[in-house]
Amino acid sequence: MDYSPGTVLEGSVRSIASFGAFIDLPEGKSGLVHISEIASTYVTDIRQHLTEGQTVRVKVLNADERGRLSLSIKQAAERQTPPRPNPAERPARRPARAASFQPARTEPESFEEKLKQFMADSNSKISGVRQYEHKTRSRKR
Repeated sequence: MDYSPGTVLEGSVRSIASFGAFIDLPEGKSGLVHISEIASTYVTDIRQHLTEGQTVRVKVLNADERGRLSLSIKQAAERQTPPRPNPAERPARRPARAASFQPARTEPESFEEKLKQFMADSNSKISGVRQYEHKTRSRKR
């Protein structure tokens, strides 16, 4: 059997330790799945994800000079998910609208109307600032 890096195999969980799980593979081989390679989410307790005797798909990450295999359940599962669609093939998204706190207005046409609109906006902003200052001054005393 081929145990080169990238090969996906099926095996069963032999035992679970705090740092990972030992997996029995075909032909009497075994390997270790490190805790960081069990799931794509953060794993605090391996027993929440695996049980002894469970059959799992693993991907061979590497083999050292003594023949020990490093395995990954997470990467074997990622391989099974369908590829994401090409962004060029996706339908165009509508542009996000900017948040507006004031109702939409029609543009004033003359200078006088623009000046009147500016003064109204300015007065409302100044009154809001004065209300805020009044509230903060009363707390400082």
